[in-house]
Amino acid sequence: MRLGIWGANYNTQQMHQFIEQCLALGICDFDLADIYGHYTTEADFGLVLKDRSSLREKLFITTKCGIQLITENRPKHQIKSYNSTKSHILQSVETSLKNLHTEYIDVLLIHRPDFLMQPSEIAEAFLNLNTAGKVNAFGVSNFTASQFDLLNTFTPLITNQLEISAFHLNAFNDGTLNQCLKLGITPTAWSPLGGGAFFTDKNNEQVQRLKPVIKKLAEKYNCSNDELLLAWLKKHSSGIVPVIGTSKIERVKAALKAQSINIAHEDWYKVWEASTGEEVA
Repeated sequence: MRLGIWGANYNTQQMHQFIEQCLALGICDFDLADIYGHYTTEADFGLVLKDRSSLREKLFITTKCGIQLITENRPKHQIKSYNSTKSHILQSVETSLKNLHTEYIDVLLIHRPDFLMQPSEIAEAFLNLNTAGKVNAFGVSNFTASQFDLLNTFTPLITNQLEISAFHLNAFNDGTLNQCLKLGITPTAWSPLGGGAFFTDKNNEQVQRLKPVIKKLAEKYNCSNDELLLAWLKKHSSGIVPVIGTSKIERVKAALKAQSINIAHEDWYKVWEASTGEEVA
C-alpha cells in the first residue's frame, strides 16, 4: 500500500529495486488491494512485471477486493460501500490480473465483510476463479469469527487478515485468533505497529503507558522498539504474520530480525498490562 501514491510513490525502477531487495532477504509475499492508491497501486506494481515477467514466478501476490471507494478513478461509485457479489468479484479479479500483468493471483481476500453478502454466491465466484486458474487460494480480511465461519462453510478460506498490535487487542479477545488456532490457519496482521502511534502520538495515554515498557524490553532483548513490538505478536501461538506496510528496506530487515526474538512469557504480559492499563483478572 505504501509503495504507490499513498506512500513513497515509487516509479517503476524504484519499485523494482525494492522488490529485488525483498527477494534477496527471502521475502516474496507482496500484499496489495484493488483500492490502494485510489485504484492505481496494482497497476504501478504491475509495470515491474510487465518489463520483467521472469520475476512473477518468484513472487507470492496477495490482493483484495470488495471495497468500493469514492474516487475520480471510479466515477460511478456514489457512496463508499462493500460489494461481494459474484459479478463484482469476477470483474475485480479480471481488472487486477490486467493491472498486475499476471495470469494468476496467489491469494485473493475479501477486503471487508459485506453486510449483504451471499456466501453461496461468493463461493461460486471463488470456484470459477480457481477452476480457471486465475486465483490459487482465498481468504478474508477484517472478518469476525462468525462471519469467517459462515463463509468458510461454503468455501475453504486460508487466512483472516486482521488489525492486531499491542495497541489494538481486539483479536485476542473476540474469538478470531482462537478460531485460527482451531482451524489451523495463519492470521496476518495489518498495522502491526499500531500505524506508527508509538513513534508519533504523544497525547495518547495507552501509548504513554507502553513506551517505557517497550523501551526497557527492547534494551533487554538488544533490539529496536519496532522489532520488540513485532516479536510480541510473533509470540502468540497462532503464528501471527505481520504485514509490514513500509517502503523502507530497513524496516523489512528489522521485521526479519524480530522473528528470531523469543520474548519471555511474563515479558509478553508486561506489554499486555501496559496496553490495557490494568493487570489481568
